[in-house]
Amino acid sequence: MSIKTLRKRIAITATSALLAGALSVVATPASYARNSVENGTNTQTSVGQIAGLGVGGGAGLGQANNTTTEVGSLFVATLTNTGATAVGYLGGSAADNEDGTCAGVDDEMRSKGLLYKDSSSGIAQSATVLPGAVLSLYTCSSTAVAFVATGGSLVGKGGLADQSFSYNSTNTKAWSADITTDGGTGVAALWTAPTTVGTYTVSLYTGYYANGGSEEIATSTTDTLPETLSGNITVTVAAASAGGSYSATNSLCQAVKNTVTYTAATSSNVDDTGTNTNGSDWSIDVFLRDAYSATLPTTGNLVATATNGALLAFGTAGTTPVAGSASTISTTGAGNNSTIRVSQKTAGAPITTTVTVSWNGTVVCTKTVSIAGTVSALTVPAANIAVQDLGASAGNAFWFADGTARAGTFYVVATDSVGNRVPTPSTLGTFSADAATLGTTVTAITFDAASLATTSSSSSALSATVGRHSCAATAGTQKGVKIKFTLADGTVVSSAAFDLSCADDPATVSASFDKAKYVSGDVATLTVSFKDTKGNASNNITSLGASTIAVPGMTLVSTTGAADAVAKAGGKVTYTYTVGQTAGKYAAVVDFTGASTTFAQYATVQNPSYEITTGGDTTTNADVLKSIVALIASINKQIQALQKLILKR
Repeated sequence: MSIKTLRKRIAITATSALLAGALSVVATPASYARNSVENGTNTQTSVGQIAGLGVGGGAGLGQANNTTTEVGSLFVATLTNTGATAVGYLGGSAADNEDGTCAGVDDEMRSKGLLYKDSSSGIAQSATVLPGAVLSLYTCSSTAVAFVATGGSLVGKGGLADQSFSYNSTNTKAWSADITTDGGTGVAALWTAPTTVGTYTVSLYTGYYANGGSEEIATSTTDTLPETLSGNITVTVAAASAGGSYSATNSLCQAVKNTVTYTAATSSNVDDTGTNTNGSDWSIDVFLRDAYSATLPTTGNLVATATNGALLAFGTAGTTPVAGSASTISTTGAGNNSTIRVSQKTAGAPITTTVTVSWNGTVVCTKTVSIAGTVSALTVPAANIAVQDLGASAGNAFWFADGTARAGTFYVVATDSVGNRVPTPSTLGTFSADAATLGTTVTAITFDAASLATTSSSSSALSATVGRHSCAATAGTQKGVKIKFTLADGTVVSSAAFDLSCADDPATVSASFDKAKYVSGDVATLTVSFKDTKGNASNNITSLGASTIAVPGMTLVSTTGAADAVAKAGGKVTYTYTVGQTAGKYAAVVDFTGASTTFAQYATVQNPSYEITTGGDTTTNADVLKSIVALIASINKQIQALQKLILKR
């Protein structure tokens, strides 16, 4: 056996082993039967690979032309066919060819009754057709070819005048040995499907078979097949078309925040979550398909309805629809790459709406989305108000320790009328103090552009704006301070009254534990307090500086305000410890005398004491002796009382 023949035998063995797989389609009552796969595009064929490989680009539903298809792939014409019959004509001129690179493949070929075709062109293709449908098949080959079907009938089509086909007695095999063009020749066939519902295969074989000559060929006098399986289609003949009816499995519908331009490529059928900011619309993106993943009829009625008066408008892929003016809208179309813009009923007013989308009366999806309103309330959380340094106006990011590095002395949270947090960019409005509520203690309030709230997420520190107050030279508290937010339209929103305080730097330090005695395994809290020279709790702005803190018998768990940062509320820093297993009496060391701050000259080393027990029996000999003495004394008293009673008698 020649090397050439051996290689061919290996090729057919390997290729046959790859044959597998088919798409199963369940037929449902037809409301719309199409002649072919709508929006399909006949795939171009070109030469450039070894004949008989059987791989290549796909002739798929709505795909762009593929200009790199290898010789030997099997294709199905998928152009929409509104005519009465299939078209399998093969022209001989380049002008009639699909792309002019494979002689004889005409660009007007059309199938009839094709419902579905996958995007492949190799040996694991699948298709769904109506009973008696006709598939227009084609390939580009430079070897002998044979089309083979397990049912129905074949009619071979040669692209050149000297090409001819032979058939078996049932017309389920059609072969030609007249393909001798080295550069590739277009070859085609029309396959008429059986009228009986079931599954069938249509295959393409290419190459040669050995006849003992120097060049193996297939002759017209035998139905022996060429050696290489280059294409195979598993065809399901359905009782009726399931096309044209909405399929939830093959369709997508998703809610997207802050956009009204639909892009099909990014559609994931996963909704965005959360509340949109005031003035930012939602889009409900719709991508509807039938049971064959084909576009629905353009005559379909697409309807969208929103609750609570939300306004809707239809758009298409790549466009931004104008904001709507109605809560119920309808349009005639396929629901293919459509978007529905969802807007507030009233500008600046919050809304939560449920949008229901239907196609020809069938509910496609229901989406509930929310859009926040504009600012209608300001809140200053009491837990986040710092004591400012005397004569100072700067804040300290350590006070908040929220990861945003924004320095200030208090938060302001802006909300709409239903409590949604609202970002407060400068384009929306301006923060300021109510000047009438300031005085000789707190003289001014400042808001920086970089400290404005930028998100509506309540879990983010950036949903609050950071402000800072300026203090005069005297410690004290300014009562009844108010913040204002003036909207771009002139509307003014005021906060409730709150207090702002001023105090000097730390001057003295004290430390204490929350208990005098702990049992192993307890949680202990050490509180270090700082006061200014007048005995007021120190401010929360001045850095505490370096320190040395040692707590024998315990392990540090956390600190609310690091020693090299700032004091927290009340001028305090707390440390949490777990109590160890070694019993005894201890004294901690809390040393801020090395701090670089001004209070170092006043500070003294603190040594708060505590005791640790293991929780078992701690009775000593002295305790036992004391108990014995007490018991004897009690017995003596009882004996004396008894003697007195006896003498009386």
